Parts: sequence; C-alpha cells; structure tokens
Amino acid sequence: MEAKKKSLKRKPDNPGKTVKTVISAEERDKLTPDQILQDFLEGNERFRNNNLTHRDHSEQIRKSAFGQYPKAVVISCLDSRVPVEDVFDQGIGDVFVGRVAGNFVNDDLLGSLEFACKVAGAKLIIIMGHQHCGAIIGAINNVKLGNLTTTLSKIKPAIKMSQDYKGEMTSGNEEFVKLVSVNNVRHAISTIRTKSPILKEMEENGEIRIVGLFYTLTKGELIVID
Repeated sequence: MEAKKKSLKRKPDNPGKTVKTVISAEERDKLTPDQILQDFLEGNERFRNNNLTHRDHSEQIRKSAFGQYPKAVVISCLDSRVPVEDVFDQGIGDVFVGRVAGNFVNDDLLGSLEFACKVAGAKLIIIMGHQHCGAIIGAINNVKLGNLTTTLSKIKPAIKMSQDYKGEMTSGNEEFVKLVSVNNVRHAISTIRTKSPILKEMEENGEIRIVGLFYTLTKGELIVID
C-alpha cells in the first residue's frame, strides 16, 4: 500500500486539477524501480480510460528548463500510433524516450541508456514492442530498401528465436508477428545485459529494473513480458 501511495503522489485529486510542477531530484530519488513501474502501469490505465492527467505544459517547460530528473527511460518503436508519454500518462521531465523502428538496442542506444541511468538517475528501463509493428513485418518479409535493410537486420535474431513456432511463420499470421515482437523485446533486454556491464551491475544491485512490455494498438493496453 505504501508503494501505491508514493506512486500516486503527483497525480491530480480530481479531473479539474492541473499539474504545474515537474518532478524534483528529491521526489525521484525516494522512488524505487518497482514503484515507478507501478506508476507507469497505472498511467496506462488512465490513458485507456481517457482520463489523462491535466498538465500545464507551458509552466512545466519553464520549470524544467534548467534541470531534469526523469524516473525512467523507454525504448520504443518509431510508430506514430505509440505516443509514449501519453501511453504512460507522464509529463515533461518524467521520462527519457529513445525511438527506432523495431525498438531494438544498438551501441548508440546503449550509450543513451547508460547516460539516462548512470548519469541522470533514471531507475527503470522499459523496452516496449507493439502490435502490428511494420518493422517486425518488414523483417519477416526480408524487405530490402536502402538503409532500412540494415535496420531490419537487427530484428533477425528475434525471428530466429521464434523458429519453434508450430503455425504459419509469415507476416500474415498475427500470432507469429506478435511472437517475433515479444522475442525482439527479450533480445533487446538480453543485449543490454550482455553489452553494458554498467547497466547489468546496476540491475544486479537493485538500482534499476529492466522490463519488457508489449503495447496493443487495438486496446491501448500493456502486457508485461516475462
């Protein structure tokens, strides 16, 4: 119960109240990775119920101009149907967001994650795949197009991880596409732990948590990936 109270600390008491503040270092530092995850999942519930927090963005812009203390960092797909801050009902200064088609993790994003957590103090890493992902479909179809060819090659390990699937392994099978998307998230998390000793140590010490989520476009809900 105490964790829930802390995660709800900065939410409005009623729909008419507007949040004008931004999270401070002191507020962020009091939260645990689990509390932050709970806060984000509760935010998704508000998003799905069309009950987003009212925020004065102009005031938040001014108050966050000279410092930021995000609680989490989200690696998401480029997809325009996945508005990350809205999906979690988070405001300015609450979350770092890294976006790339197929939400994979490469050296540049690893460096960004290390900055977000080790330098800036974020306590939660979320890798978020999503339903009907065009990059996943393109990788399954072995699409070749300029630099996109190299981008989609980063998803190939997830396709390999899905080879035990007993059904039709094509982009026309939504179940298979979802399986590859989920395995792509798992592969990204494995990449973080394998290629970033900094983040691996932080996770082992309980300083951060790394979580995989799958976002459904049809319902706007989040499924936690084991």
